[in-house]
Amino acid sequence: MEFASTSKAEMGSILMAALCMVVGLVSLRWLLKSVNEWMHESKLGHKRCSLPPGDMGWPLIGTILTFLRDMKSSDPDAFINNNFVKRCGPTGLYKTFMFGHPSVIVTTPEAMKRVLTDDEAFVSAWPKATLELTGKKSFVGISYDEHKRLCKLTSAPINGHDALSGYLKFIEEDAVSTLEKLSNMGEIKFLTELRKLSFKIIMGIFLSEESEPIMEVFEKEYCALNYGLRSLAINIPGFTYHRALKARKRLVALLQSIVTARRDKRKNNIASKAKDMMDHFLDIEDENGDKLGDDYIIDILLMYLNAGHESSGHTMMWAAILMQENPEVFKKAKEEQENIVKRRPPTQKGLSLKETREMIYLNQIIDETLRWTSFALMVFRVARKDVNINGYFIPKGWKALAWFRSVHMDPEVYPDPKEFNPSRWDGFTPKPCSFVPFSAGARLCPGKDLAKLEISVFLHYFVLSYEVERLNPSAPLIFLPHPRPVDNCSAIVIKHNP
Repeated sequence: MEFASTSKAEMGSILMAALCMVVGLVSLRWLLKSVNEWMHESKLGHKRCSLPPGDMGWPLIGTILTFLRDMKSSDPDAFINNNFVKRCGPTGLYKTFMFGHPSVIVTTPEAMKRVLTDDEAFVSAWPKATLELTGKKSFVGISYDEHKRLCKLTSAPINGHDALSGYLKFIEEDAVSTLEKLSNMGEIKFLTELRKLSFKIIMGIFLSEESEPIMEVFEKEYCALNYGLRSLAINIPGFTYHRALKARKRLVALLQSIVTARRDKRKNNIASKAKDMMDHFLDIEDENGDKLGDDYIIDILLMYLNAGHESSGHTMMWAAILMQENPEVFKKAKEEQENIVKRRPPTQKGLSLKETREMIYLNQIIDETLRWTSFALMVFRVARKDVNINGYFIPKGWKALAWFRSVHMDPEVYPDPKEFNPSRWDGFTPKPCSFVPFSAGARLCPGKDLAKLEISVFLHYFVLSYEVERLNPSAPLIFLPHPRPVDNCSAIVIKHNP
């Protein structure tokens, strides 16, 4: 009897200790999860009651580890859907702590329109890694007024009928020769080859004289640079950001040597073989007669070359693959392109800019690809003052993360959003900021027309004479920094005789 009583007492003590441990762990978790709220919300006083719902995460790191985990899974939308929408409801704005700052994630077109277009309330605010790697004089790093000035000065040589008509033949020649080459190579990394194509095109447009000898060197350095743009700014050997900084340093040195050599040629009255974007940048003068300095030219070139290296190549790959996986889409696109060729005057050689604008269905395919892939996951803004959106309070100094993928996958805007359906664009005009592959507002991508032209020309020739056969169609996808198959789309390009 004494033994039984002792055992019961010991069991009771063990259970009590276990209960105390559980309560302690729960309390510790609650305490740790409250640190960010206490640090960043307590100073707001009664206004904190109007903050959006959400999760401020753990001290210092916030919800970044959850974000990285979900983005590395097969469901990149789990971060928003599971951690915010399911817990807090479809409010469209959610407080959190990410990338070292208290932030509000914005997931609806109406709220995103305010964040992207109200330049009195929000300004660009990319993380340190992005700012340092793209350059403080690039469009990413400069102030709103300076961005507006540079866009006005630099966009004319890139956009407009005359500029695009001049680039068309160059793009066409590269697209035709690349497809022919790929069809003779056997097994390839389709994405890798299309990134090379898009980089070759953008290099030729911006640095025509120097593009061939330094192409391979530039492409290698840009790969390292791009992987660092969304990394943590840890400048220690072995980390992605450290490698990206070294790549930027080498790229800046290469571009500086090119700028210097081009300026020397001009001093000696040696004309360029063909006027390219570098020449345009050297010629630019503002209203005061001031020219762009080398630091501006180099950072702007770095930005454009990086954008041309990544986004167009990925979009061409996904459009080709998604058409291939949807035979009715491929067939309709092919018929449209064949009809364009049939209507062509017999004296015309190759595509005209007018014909690219007649590619109605092909452009729907491109828009649907841009929506479906959401190449740019989000952009960063910061509140310049206290802002109220839909009844929720965003404090001055907090980041606003415009989550593009959420609006592109919103079933209220795009029924069955995970379905690839170019026909959804028939007669459909998306409401403001529900289709934002090139951002919106004053910081709309200045090279979007050139990018879409490049993609259209490639897909025109692809659907007319080629198809791509994936060797590992079930390969897992990676979503950071951009959506792509883990094997970079191992494939064979097959040419069909006309």
